[in-house]
Amino acid sequence: MRLTLTIMLVVLGLWAQGLRADPNFWQHEFPKTDFSQTSVPNWTEILSGGPGRDGIPALSNPSFLPAVDEVRLGAREPVLTVEIDGELPRAYPIRYLTWHEIVNDTVAGVPIAVTFCPLCNSGMVFDRRVAGKVLTFGVSGKLRNSDMVMYDRETESWWQQAIGTGIVGVHTGAELTQLPAWMESWSEFARRNPEGVVMDEPKANRSYGRNPYVGYDGRNRPYPFFNGELPPHDVPALARVVRVGDKAWPMSRLAELGEVNEAGVTLTWAAGQASALDAARIANGRDVGTIRVRDAAGNDVPHDVLFAFAYHAFWPNGTWMLGE
Repeated sequence: MRLTLTIMLVVLGLWAQGLRADPNFWQHEFPKTDFSQTSVPNWTEILSGGPGRDGIPALSNPSFLPAVDEVRLGAREPVLTVEIDGELPRAYPIRYLTWHEIVNDTVAGVPIAVTFCPLCNSGMVFDRRVAGKVLTFGVSGKLRNSDMVMYDRETESWWQQAIGTGIVGVHTGAELTQLPAWMESWSEFARRNPEGVVMDEPKANRSYGRNPYVGYDGRNRPYPFFNGELPPHDVPALARVVRVGDKAWPMSRLAELGEVNEAGVTLTWAAGQASALDAARIANGRDVGTIRVRDAAGNDVPHDVLFAFAYHAFWPNGTWMLGE
């Protein structure tokens, strides 16, 4: 598993990363990648996550079940919800995304990438169209600030999941369009969308429903893949924050108030969703609640619920919405 093997390697052998922080080391894995183009200031920022390219296998063209026929998911299990006009609402269970991290799909004619990085708790959905072409994404096996580095199979450019931006290769600097999507409990999705559909269990040998990162979101610090600056304002490193643009609201504040209207958006919190990174079985995780973010017209707004350390790493000059 990624954590068992890689934490040992990182703890015992981080000194060797300097030797490996050279594009020549990665060229055999990514022969089409143009490493001369990059926005990464220092290659030592990129670490191996353990498995190499496609060691965590992304999925494409998944199958779906009617929501009323799904019997495997626990009521509080988190799903990533996608609702696009012209298609039935779709739920992508985190129990599958934990093991695959990317699902390439098409909804109402829109090619999308459904992504989840467990080490940052970052779950986002992107439009896969870039410069008039449709890209297909895989898991590179690399991490930067503990966040998944994706790659596209067409050009083998590398993409930072947390910011949806190309960081290595011909698409360096290109930005994926983030689509409105949100994590909620399976029961919330099924209750609101009885006619909706849910991604079926993949045909792979994985312990779906089990959390390989037991107790991760209860730690004081991230795993050793991250050695950057911890968040300011005494915000715990693994506290969940809700990011909208370059602003971040601590989940604890939203849970206390229930609803906040600031910076042109309304953020609501409701109990009932299990953490995917707490208990050994995802369904048994502690309640972290569900967030929805809407604009003044009531439309869902693209956002992310990620750990505070990851927000600070990628938005070091971002605005902390602490209500002070």
